[in-house]
Amino acid sequence: MNSTEKEITYKTSNSYATLNHLSSTTKNVWFVCHGMGYLSRYFLRYFEGLNKEENYIIAPQAQSKYYIPPKFRHVGASWLTKENTVKETENVMRYFDAVLEAENIPLDKNLIVLGYSQGVSVAMRYVAKRKLQCQQLVLHSGGIPKELTPEDFSYLSTKVSLIYGTEDEYLNEERIASEIQRAKSLFGNTVSIHPFEGKHVVNVDLIKRLA
Repeated sequence: MNSTEKEITYKTSNSYATLNHLSSTTKNVWFVCHGMGYLSRYFLRYFEGLNKEENYIIAPQAQSKYYIPPKFRHVGASWLTKENTVKETENVMRYFDAVLEAENIPLDKNLIVLGYSQGVSVAMRYVAKRKLQCQQLVLHSGGIPKELTPEDFSYLSTKVSLIYGTEDEYLNEERIASEIQRAKSLFGNTVSIHPFEGKHVVNVDLIKRLA
């Protein structure tokens, strides 16, 4: 087969979802990256318990949507795969740029970046690549990208939280130990570890405490 794979650049559109209102009473602005199989508007449900006057949540939407098995009735989305990861990451980064430009977050707000499951990889890459100044970085039940180094975060003096369920069906003791070691190697003493009794689920109570 004599095939050639080519590349083009074109303009595209994508949605994102927000919860509450950005106002003078807002203290925290959350930039939250959902896991695989989610849509951003549904991911926001995990943040409804936060104080509405003090917390404004921005949930970007992964661009690759698909029908979820086994019934293929509900729609989910995925950030990245192993296919053309570098180029796809650049697309995600530019999309995040556009979301934050549109939101125009005032500098006096606390920016909290949270990634859940697959969202950890895009959240961390964005913070690293854009040298994003945030007050908190929350890594919830996801893998740390292998290419990131301590130098990528050397500019950051941010509170970093690593959250995972002790019964997470996607983690074993070896993987948990590896991710904790990776986080400590990247962030040193600024990282705090928060295990909880539970499976691969969003821990709403821990999120409330971080706020």
